[in-house]
Amino acid sequence: MKILVTGATGHLGSLVVEALLKTVSAGDLAVSVRNPEKAEALRAQGVDVRHGDFDQPDTLAKAFTGVDRLLLISTDGDNETRIRQHQAAVNAAKSAGVGFIAYTSVVNAENNTLSLAEVHRATEQAIRESGIPYSFLRNNWYLENEAGSAQAAAQGAPWVHATNDSQVGWATRCDYAHAAAAVLTGEGHENSVYELSGKLRTQAELAAIVGEVLGQDINVQNVDDAAYADIMKGAGLPDFVVSMLVDMQSAIREGALAVESDTLEKLLGRPAQPLSEGVKAILGK
Repeated sequence: MKILVTGATGHLGSLVVEALLKTVSAGDLAVSVRNPEKAEALRAQGVDVRHGDFDQPDTLAKAFTGVDRLLLISTDGDNETRIRQHQAAVNAAKSAGVGFIAYTSVVNAENNTLSLAEVHRATEQAIRESGIPYSFLRNNWYLENEAGSAQAAAQGAPWVHATNDSQVGWATRCDYAHAAAAVLTGEGHENSVYELSGKLRTQAELAAIVGEVLGQDINVQNVDDAAYADIMKGAGLPDFVVSMLVDMQSAIREGALAVESDTLEKLLGRPAQPLSEGVKAILGK
């Protein structure tokens, strides 16, 4: 059985490959990357490194040849670009005869009010229409998304957010990667939809965990959207990034990530990694 991971040199993809190599021989593992030179370390371990560029669909069709199970990791960029790239990947997978696609989506994709959910809804639909058996890995928020806040807090800055008491199912990127690896190597996951979340917590509760790791009290400030935008602009972020972050805060405030599920731990076969351990890794503790 040949398993292929796209974006294998990225943050999530590299962790998935690391997890797979613990249970799968390197000869049964392939990766599709835009820059093969960056994957030389994997090639040295015996992994089949293939060139696959989401903006060059012909490279994807070639990269996916002979693949039984594919992990399609969502790309970066604006929604229009990502939808186009993902559709190209699905078309290439169908053309290559891929037998199974696992796709990294977002929790409650059909109804999620996050702007990025549009990409995941479109991609899930494309995969369904392809007729290829699938598993949608609907990941909640990566703990690492809060690295900036944690690092700022370590320097004495307040923990600023605009989400009120809304909850988020944070988990470490490593846990999401291991769940993906479990689906790729397991049985009975065809045409499945997995809502993957850690324990639901508020921003204040996450800040308290960071404070425990740091051994200090963190000043948590819940502000409105306008104040949040001003603070982000004051931090030097460009306007388009500020607008994106404000939209995210608003959607989270409305409950976009308050999806409770124990499926992540079921796929892992163990408890999720404590967030304190993830925070230590972020802060280099």
